[in-house]
Amino acid sequence: MQLTTMTIKNTIKKLCLSFAMGTLLAVTFFSAHAAPPKDKTYTENEFLNSFSGKSMKVVTDKLGQPFKKELSVKPSGASTMMLKAGADDKNSKPVKVEMWYYKNIVKYDPKRTYKETEITFVNDRVMNIAFFNNR
Repeated sequence: MQLTTMTIKNTIKKLCLSFAMGTLLAVTFFSAHAAPPKDKTYTENEFLNSFSGKSMKVVTDKLGQPFKKELSVKPSGASTMMLKAGADDKNSKPVKVEMWYYKNIVKYDPKRTYKETEITFVNDRVMNIAFFNNR
């Protein structure tokens, strides 16, 4: 009877040790292959210097995907108004305007961040950056 109890205890210890090592191995593997952290915060000047004039690819590589995207839409009647103003819409190239929104990535003081940062792309290049707390 004594020999059986020792064998069961040793088996349980080996199973627990194997489970712990497997868990450790899995955590190590997945953390090593995880995407780089995208939760870096910037000061206003750091953000403006890092992203002004950059491409969508550069922004995505550094910040990841935004939580929201919006496309600009030409208002109805805009062509008529442009003709009245003397501008010719036929000779102009199409312009793609897209806004991307990120949350809590730009600091305005050492302890607080803006709630939202809006990056406006014109033809896949950053043309405007705005920081908001009131949205």
